[in-house]
Amino acid sequence: MEDKDLMEKELLIIKGVCDLYLHGTIESSTAEVHTAFKEALNESLDIQNKLYNLMAEKGWYKTETVEQTKIDTVKQKYAANN
Repeated sequence: MEDKDLMEKELLIIKGVCDLYLHGTIESSTAEVHTAFKEALNESLDIQNKLYNLMAEKGWYKTETVEQTKIDTVKQKYAANN
């Protein structure tokens, strides 16, 4: 398996971990549990950010540039719904 494939899988795993920790933080019943989940979430977000940056640096995680007119259209659509 190539490095790119391994990093993609790792990024997917850490995103799932972040999702679990987020829900654990939201649903925690005590301040101690909340703090534990929140700290774990922050550490996981740091790992996710490092993975993303490394992949982007290598050209393995490409993002698309969106035209400003498309952004404005979406903004107007959702502003009208409020």
